[in-house]
Amino acid sequence: MEHVLEHNQENTKIFGFWIYLMTDLIIFAVLFAAFIVHRTSTFGGPTGKELFEMPSVLAETVILLTSSFTCALAMGSVHKGKRNWAMFWFLMTFALGVSFLVLELKEFAHFVSIGASWKRSAFLSSFFTLVGTHGLHITVGLLWMAVMMLRLYIRPLVDSSISRMHRMALFWHFLDFVWIFIFTVVYGWTHLS
Repeated sequence: MEHVLEHNQENTKIFGFWIYLMTDLIIFAVLFAAFIVHRTSTFGGPTGKELFEMPSVLAETVILLTSSFTCALAMGSVHKGKRNWAMFWFLMTFALGVSFLVLELKEFAHFVSIGASWKRSAFLSSFFTLVGTHGLHITVGLLWMAVMMLRLYIRPLVDSSISRMHRMALFWHFLDFVWIFIFTVVYGWTHLS
């Protein structure tokens, strides 16, 4: 009976987490809408086509999508009870996430250094807000992943720990999903127009 109750509580937590992800999706939808409305509002400043370096953006995309794959491998190892492999794949995911964040921050720093900061135009303001919000989520995901790796290292793999890792993995995959839209709408669409 106690096991069934614990299982139901974990399912409720996962359902609640899906609701959280949907509210986060609404936030990103609003930021996408703002970007789409303001994408041509450069006020004489640089356009996305002039600023965005597609090879760098493509590298960010490959890194983040690969991190989603390694995260899935980590969760597969967790479900099989292979702690060492899970730790290895989570470390790979973490390293890829940090690499993505470094590239994104370098892009931001470059834009600011050439005078294309969020203060320059509505286009840049909406760009920095949307992509920066995603970067903030990546940072939170990395912190959460670090905590989960610590728990994996020092605690046994019990249902509640697996459920926490499952929610963290859902969050990470959600960020990849959002990035695909950022890559398409922000970088791709802007670069083609």
